[in-house]
Amino acid sequence: MLATMREESAIHRVAVLALSPVVAFDAAIATQVFGHEGLGRYDVLLCSLRAGPVSTTTPGFGITVAAGLDAVAAADTVIVPGFKRGPAPAEALAALRAAHQRGARIAAICSGAFALAQAGLLDGRRATTHWVHAADLAREHPAVQVDPAVLYVDEGNVLTSAGLAAGLDLCLYLLGLDHGQQAAIERARHMVTPLHRAGGQAQYGLASPAAAGERLASVTDWALANLHQPITVADLARQAMQSTRTLSRVFAQELGTSPRAWLIAARLRMACTLLETGDLTVEEIARRSGLGSAANLRLHFRRTYGTTPLAYRSAFQGKRPARHAPPTGRAGSAVTVNAGGSTRRAGPALRSTTR
Repeated sequence: MLATMREESAIHRVAVLALSPVVAFDAAIATQVFGHEGLGRYDVLLCSLRAGPVSTTTPGFGITVAAGLDAVAAADTVIVPGFKRGPAPAEALAALRAAHQRGARIAAICSGAFALAQAGLLDGRRATTHWVHAADLAREHPAVQVDPAVLYVDEGNVLTSAGLAAGLDLCLYLLGLDHGQQAAIERARHMVTPLHRAGGQAQYGLASPAAAGERLASVTDWALANLHQPITVADLARQAMQSTRTLSRVFAQELGTSPRAWLIAARLRMACTLLETGDLTVEEIARRSGLGSAANLRLHFRRTYGTTPLAYRSAFQGKRPARHAPPTGRAGSAVTVNAGGSTRRAGPALRSTTR
């Protein structure tokens, strides 16, 4: 890694490599975090294969970049925003490999991880991307250790993040690495966003059940309409008029998961919807989603999201989790927000814990 990275007085050069069609939001994240004139520590260039117009994934919305691949050749950090998946241009991949070989830090947001994988920079490394793309990244690049359940992964001088807001988390994390956590806090405050989340936090989208194909549509439709009932895998098999073994094989072929895992994901998705849109108690949400008890709902929420139902509601409704005084003589249950850390070198972050 270049010596300039740790020197407060040096200007750190950041190249944001927009591969057409680029996800404009992802490109804007990197330029906003590092390019603010008040920060004064980075020289940020939005670049592509060559200077000029670049299409985006948003219809009718294009951008113009000021530099070509020469910006990548001179950068201390190269950030690849998400782009419409497909083979990245060979010259861009060569530029990424060359930057990595000379010691530049390489980071990708969302589907930008596919460009890093195509360049061979993720071989033998742990990486992530948006949960929608994770299975494809693992299938197309078996040498990559894909972790679909985290917000971002730091592998030293190669980093990857999940989509959209996770890209903001990654960029604030990089800023904290370069100039300390206080600098990241100040930048987050200026952007009117919470302090970045630790990389090990789960991607909320992971609980969304996969959409079924023609062979399973009637079974999954029935299940979704009856989630409040205590449905078992045997019940699903009866609806499909198949043995449980055959049903499991069809689920694996069509959805890449087991009937039980799909059912839990469907119940969690319903619970999330109820938490996002109403004020039902956790006990009632557990009942309506078929998860039975509040304790069972909290267990699955913790396993899948790394947080609590009340903290999830707080995040999506903008409400503080309610604090209830514990009954006399008994330990109560309250959701608190503490300063904490994450394993794998993640910086300090805000996380919710249940006591």
